[in-house]
Amino acid sequence: MTAAENVCYTLINVPMDSEPPSEISLKNDLEKGDVKSKTEALKKVIIMILNGEKLPGLLMTIIRFVLPLQDHTIKKLLLVFWEIVPKTTPDGRLLHEMILVCDAYRKDLQHPNEFIRGSTLRFLCKLKEAELLEPLMPAIRACLEHRHSYVRRNAVLAIYTIYRNFEHLIPDAPELIHDFLVNEKDASCKRNAFMMLIHADQDRALDYLSTCIDQVQTFGDILQLVIVELIYKVCHANPSERARFIRCIYNLLQSSSPAVKYEAAGTLVTLSSAPTAIKAAAQCYIDLIIKESDNNVKLIVLDRLVELKEHPAHERVLQDLVMDILRVLSTPDLEVRKKTLQLALDLVSSRNVEELVIVLKKEVIKTNNVSEHEDTDKYRQLLVRTLHSCSVRFPDMAANVIPVLMEFLSDSNEAAAADVLEFVREAIQRFDNLRMLIVEKMLEVFHAIKSVKIYRGALWILGEYCSTKEDIQSVMTEVRRSLGEIPIVESEIKKEAGELKPEEEITVGPAQKLVTEMGTYATQSALSSSRPTKKEEDRPPLRGFLLDGDFFVAASLATTLTKIALRYVALVQEKKKQNSFVAEAMLLMATILHLGKSSLPKKPITDDDVDRISLCLKVLSECSPLMNDIFNKECRQSLSQMLSAKLEEEKLSQKKESEKRNVTVQPDDPISFMQLTAKNEMNCKEDQFQLSLLAAMGNTQRKEAADPLASKLNKVTQLTGFSDPVYAEAYVHVNQYDIVLDVLVVNQTSDTLQNCTLELATLGDLKLVEKPSPLTLAPHDFANIKANVKVASTENGIIFGNIVYDVSGAASDRNCVVLSDIHIDIMDYIQPATCTDAEFRQMWAEFEWENKVTVNTNMIDLNDYLQHILKSTNMKCLTPEKALSGYCGFMAANLYARSIFGEDALANVSIEKPVHQGPDAAVTGHIRIRAKSQGMALSLGDKINLSQKKTSL
Repeated sequence: MTAAENVCYTLINVPMDSEPPSEISLKNDLEKGDVKSKTEALKKVIIMILNGEKLPGLLMTIIRFVLPLQDHTIKKLLLVFWEIVPKTTPDGRLLHEMILVCDAYRKDLQHPNEFIRGSTLRFLCKLKEAELLEPLMPAIRACLEHRHSYVRRNAVLAIYTIYRNFEHLIPDAPELIHDFLVNEKDASCKRNAFMMLIHADQDRALDYLSTCIDQVQTFGDILQLVIVELIYKVCHANPSERARFIRCIYNLLQSSSPAVKYEAAGTLVTLSSAPTAIKAAAQCYIDLIIKESDNNVKLIVLDRLVELKEHPAHERVLQDLVMDILRVLSTPDLEVRKKTLQLALDLVSSRNVEELVIVLKKEVIKTNNVSEHEDTDKYRQLLVRTLHSCSVRFPDMAANVIPVLMEFLSDSNEAAAADVLEFVREAIQRFDNLRMLIVEKMLEVFHAIKSVKIYRGALWILGEYCSTKEDIQSVMTEVRRSLGEIPIVESEIKKEAGELKPEEEITVGPAQKLVTEMGTYATQSALSSSRPTKKEEDRPPLRGFLLDGDFFVAASLATTLTKIALRYVALVQEKKKQNSFVAEAMLLMATILHLGKSSLPKKPITDDDVDRISLCLKVLSECSPLMNDIFNKECRQSLSQMLSAKLEEEKLSQKKESEKRNVTVQPDDPISFMQLTAKNEMNCKEDQFQLSLLAAMGNTQRKEAADPLASKLNKVTQLTGFSDPVYAEAYVHVNQYDIVLDVLVVNQTSDTLQNCTLELATLGDLKLVEKPSPLTLAPHDFANIKANVKVASTENGIIFGNIVYDVSGAASDRNCVVLSDIHIDIMDYIQPATCTDAEFRQMWAEFEWENKVTVNTNMIDLNDYLQHILKSTNMKCLTPEKALSGYCGFMAANLYARSIFGEDALANVSIEKPVHQGPDAAVTGHIRIRAKSQGMALSLGDKINLSQKKTSL
């Protein structure tokens, strides 16, 4: 057994810059030095032994001159020394000197100081020599009756370890500990004793539990946790015991300790699928979420609720608890709120949708006046989306929701207002009975809309859905009110002139008449005084947008005016009223054109907007039936088609989700009856405690067991050549935030390699946590060295380094073997994610790092290439399948992914098939990647470059 394979209980950090002291100087310090110098010398001895030095000459010195000392520091150091020092001769016999040491242990076990007794008992747990332990057994037993709990609990641990390793030394240990447990009052001692009984004699543990099952609630939380674990294991191994202990688990749900409640709820769910059990566990989880202040805890417990919901039988039970789940919304953290709303939306049914909507409406109103929290706007957006989804799934709710949400069209947060607008557009198209209500509410809030984008959308809805004469007149009134006095150019010039103070000297140049491109007259006056700089707050909203140079809203207005004018002509028979209304609409368009061509707005009108307004003027002047059809029927039909396609897509994704969740049983699947199952066959249910341990270790074993291809062999990187004096290879194991390198080092020479050290360095956002300790390798020996590397962000990192060693007896300096680089793959940190088109566009505009990758592949099919890119980059395609279906020679798609560090990565794939090069031509084009950090954008680009070159036909 090599030194590296020995069980190690003690890790000591060793500063490597100092020279190791000689044995003679150490001996001198240990014999003649004061307590301080003896302490320092003993520390040096321990470090040298850990580094592989053999110091047999010092053993007797330490027994004679250091062992009798009563200093606590020295006693603690001696325990470490006796743990690591070789206690046997090369042929396996115990050293004679250890008899003296054994006597010293016995004295320490009877020492009046409880710290010395307790630490000696802890040390005895690490001894593997039965001959040393045998004389100490009476003293260890006596420690069970010590007045101090520290000594008693360590005595239990010592007895447990000795019983497990050398049962013959204390064959009555279970009985002894059971009697101790019955009379013990201290929680930590009881916990240790109970733990021992669980592992040493489970029946005795159950007997004890049966006698005190009614008092379990009064125990300390550490003991309660152990009881939960015992009940879980017993009930899974022997299902007939469930009835006996399930009441105890129910009682532990009321424990004062959050950890006990959490474990008890998890255990209860695995032991029983009865609705009452599921409800009790879910209620316990909800209480934990509300009472715990740590957001991470809230998210973990929310995940447990989501897992419960995934089970079809449990979903109905959770549906009754939706209102309780919504209590979690009192948490200010956005991530917790997001998860809670998603869970509530998944659980909502026709029975509880009304209550859900009432709560959400209250939450929306609450956010209206709160501006101090930075996430309020995002939370409001989440609430709007949730209400939108509720209204679409349960149309009866729309009438309650719409009036509350319409208030937010005048909101300063454009994102929430845009979501409301999208919802209103969908509702007004789907629910005919609500059109009057929506139009009425829209006209009420129209004048208060502050954002030009929302204003455009509101104009479109009013133009499309105003069907009565009164509504059409109201729209025209609102537009006139929002535009202010017309003609705009003249009124603005007058306003400027009127606002100048009389004492100011104004020189007005000769007014000249100009003819614009449209054939209308424009009067220009040259004023030498500057325009007033104070913000004109009395300016109507639409007039403000136009003077700021935003003429796209004017094009929208022109379309709206054309629609309502054409509809007015169809509704009203009087020719005079028809002409008057059409003329007013044309006047508004003409005055906007006039303004666009003048020098008053900050930016002149674009040619596109001029064309659109001119077209609308032409349509109104001719009023042809074809144009009437296009403006008043085709537009609505396009919206209808888009909404139905969207609905179809949602239904399809929901169907896929429900298919995933349905548990399908094949015709020839065996049926297992619990009562007929042998004890050793009860492995169908996974062990929760084992799973939680695996999760803490990074979930590795489960992944690798599920996927045989992801075995360790595939992740081994060769670091040196086979002909190098030291051969090394590393298994790179990636956890969530760190990387563990398990390096195998083989001495291929016939020399002993001393101070063999693995020296590593990192490039990128990686950080070496600890420096691996040096080893001594015998000829042709091998050892494993572990090194931890912390990962701080998602980018390609490189770990490089070398192995240095000394050869005993050689005259040369240290030898060095350079290692190959280890490349850390960015794919381990990237996961597919989803976002809306609006969010994608916003992030695309905000992110400053872009990487453009040229497509260089031998694939000839566009769709195949896209699927290959998705697979090799772990990204999700946001472009719907319908948009990608069919074949037209080119393809554009948006991709999105998030890293576990919360970083976003966007990509836009624009590819085409060059038709002129024939059917076997390879795909060409570009992929543009955008990210917040440079490392992410470059790393993803490198990954795409590497993967597209590897493809095979």
